Amino acid sequence: MSPQAQDQAQSLVQSVDWLAIAPPTIAAVVALAVLVADFFVDGRKKALLGWVSVAGLALAALALLPLLDGDRSTFCLTGDADVCSYTADRFTLVIQFLVLGGALLAALLSMTTLKDANKEAGKDADTNAGKDADRALPEGEFWFLLLSSAAGAALLPASRDLATLIVALEVASLPAFALVGIKHGDRKSSEAALKFFLSSVTATAVSLMGVSFVYASTGTLYLTEIATRIEDVDPQLHTLAQAGVVLTLVGFAFKTAAVPFHFWVPDTYVGAPLPVAAYLSVVGKAVGFSGLILVTVIALPSYGDVWGPALAALAALTMTIGNVGALRQRATRAYSAVRLLAWSSVGQAGYLLVPIAAAAYSEDAQKAIGSTVAYALMYAAVNLGAFAVAALVARTKPLNRLSDYRGLYASRPLAALVLGFFLLCLAGLPPGIIGLFAKVTVFSAAVEAGLGWLAVVMAVNVVIALFYYLQWTALLFRAPEGEPESHRVPAPLTVAIALTAVLGVALSGAPQLILRFSNTGLF
Repeated sequence: MSPQAQDQAQSLVQSVDWLAIAPPTIAAVVALAVLVADFFVDGRKKALLGWVSVAGLALAALALLPLLDGDRSTFCLTGDADVCSYTADRFTLVIQFLVLGGALLAALLSMTTLKDANKEAGKDADTNAGKDADRALPEGEFWFLLLSSAAGAALLPASRDLATLIVALEVASLPAFALVGIKHGDRKSSEAALKFFLSSVTATAVSLMGVSFVYASTGTLYLTEIATRIEDVDPQLHTLAQAGVVLTLVGFAFKTAAVPFHFWVPDTYVGAPLPVAAYLSVVGKAVGFSGLILVTVIALPSYGDVWGPALAALAALTMTIGNVGALRQRATRAYSAVRLLAWSSVGQAGYLLVPIAAAAYSEDAQKAIGSTVAYALMYAAVNLGAFAVAALVARTKPLNRLSDYRGLYASRPLAALVLGFFLLCLAGLPPGIIGLFAKVTVFSAAVEAGLGWLAVVMAVNVVIALFYYLQWTALLFRAPEGEPESHRVPAPLTVAIALTAVLGVALSGAPQLILRFSNTGLF
């Protein structure tokens, strides 16, 4: 082999820092272990797989602690130690904490849902001579899919080249399709999975085309190198580079459920098992927004005049249509509470887009991105808490209509108080100080970037959102229409509600902590 060929081969050899990649690796290894163990565990002991999965996610989250000392990079080219595919910096750790914490809470909700669903399927099977046995949710496959998706979601914020970014995006998304449609024989679940699949495949195809255009223009997939080379693109390739930027943004807009790419959200959330809807509302959004931040702020800062106005327009449309859609859900009719939360999540996505758009205009882009991360952390805690209480109500009211929450305080006062607190946080009203703090942070990012019109749109939407959040909150304390029902709350569900409530109350007492924690250190 010639010396030149040897040098080229050596430049492809990459070092591996196992400590840096520990969080997603642990989640992936536990996923495989659970899948294999499912073949050997007796049906009566399947619940052990859930506890192993929860322990695996907790261990993956604890693996973040040794990484707090400083930035670590791995899979770096030996010829250039600064060009790496995986970087565990502050931004990575904060998003991985959000992802793994959200997956952990979704796993706690899933343990109760799986137990109830399989118990009900067992009763139906006994009654109908085994005809309905296939309605039971397969526990081994469920936990494997959840952990696999969490591993991909934890890998994505650390990705520093477009190939790894797309692979992580798909590893996070593909298991989610199966999770949405895992209810055998359920028409709504199958329809939700199909809509989710088609929208996600379209997003991936568009993203891949955009990535290929960017690669053709710059000759590299590494984000930091793209940022340097795209400024000096050959004039003949300038149009190709612009098309690549736009297509890549459109692909990620699908993933973030930004309008007009939000059409899959309401039906998917309603058709999916409730813990899966909770997982998608938090972890799914974290995946889309972290990818969008990496592509825009790190790889394409010089194209801020392209993606800045586009994201600002998307933010305005998304928050407006999301909140108007939620406003249509009437508490006095048979509308689903999960559907309202789905539309609410679309509106919240609009607020999350505001600081990313502001980063294109702001002199301190890191501060703007920190606002998005801070809002995402707040939203994750309180939204998962709202879904946890919804899971509690769904145990006795399977349709989970808004009218089913009437008089919840009479039967479950603590659950009603906690849900009311979460809804006030989402609305940005005291005593939900953390919600108000997060909205003010996002509002300030828009004003400081000179996007006054977007700040006005956000203020109008906050007022719109107050109506349906307060309407739902008031419903909790009205006189119940029938006799109050009260049942024992399973331990995993109790833990999930308690954790989110404690986190929300603690952050409302010291909201500045979340902004300090979300200092991303991307630059």
